[in-house]
Amino acid sequence: MEALSLGLFAALLWGLHDFTVRRIGAQVAASAMLACVMALGVVPLLPLSLVMGNWHAFTTSDAGLAVLSGLAFATAGFGLYRAFAIGPVYLVAPICGAFPMLSVGFEALRGGTPHPLAWLGAATVVGGIGLVARSSENASDGRRLHAILWAALACLGFAISFTLAQWASESGAHLATALVARLAASLAALALVLRARPAFGPARAQWRPLLLMGMLDVGALTAVTLAGGLPNAEYASVASSIFGVVTILLAWRFLAEAMRPVQWAGVALVFGGILILGTT
Repeated sequence: MEALSLGLFAALLWGLHDFTVRRIGAQVAASAMLACVMALGVVPLLPLSLVMGNWHAFTTSDAGLAVLSGLAFATAGFGLYRAFAIGPVYLVAPICGAFPMLSVGFEALRGGTPHPLAWLGAATVVGGIGLVARSSENASDGRRLHAILWAALACLGFAISFTLAQWASESGAHLATALVARLAASLAALALVLRARPAFGPARAQWRPLLLMGMLDVGALTAVTLAGGLPNAEYASVASSIFGVVTILLAWRFLAEAMRPVQWAGVALVFGGILILGTT
């Protein structure tokens, strides 16, 4: 249950993060947004990890996994921002939120034996996300394909990042892992900015929501990382995948976006899947 609780907390933080993305995403370039969010997320994490990072347990192997996790997370973040900028939420959210199936699969490949109900719970969560994100809104075929490809990149990146971070933190150096991963992600985002050279004027004008996004993002990633070493650590990744549901519910409440009965049924499915995971 501990890993599941951490995943739900991460989902809440990422849902708030993506809600903020929807508010400012049209005004700030994806590469500039990524660089700002990655770098600003280091601010609250640095002092905590330096004091409570358990660095003596942080091995060279752990550091390598953390760096790879950070690079994968930066890739996933860019894919997420690009996907939300191009395609409608109903198309993007289910694909980005499908990474739990990969996370459970990675754990199985590593030699773990996920309970059969874990697969049922993961599939139920993903199916519920798909129902919640359904919409009558249409996108052109070309834009739809681009949105699907960017969202698929985000899905793969999230699954790899969370899995590697949890493996790296099994020694107990959770905050050390989170900091190294975040620094690697920030450097990757900086390299992208140097290549793309986006305008930073809009980003400076939106520094407050960008700072909030950075704190929400690093808080969620740290929560998932803390699940490493706990029983059924992959459940944290599964539970965190409902961030898309949180975002859509926030948009329904505060942006007056309609929720149809089929979408409410999806919400019920999502929480049903989380309940299944919690009982295995």
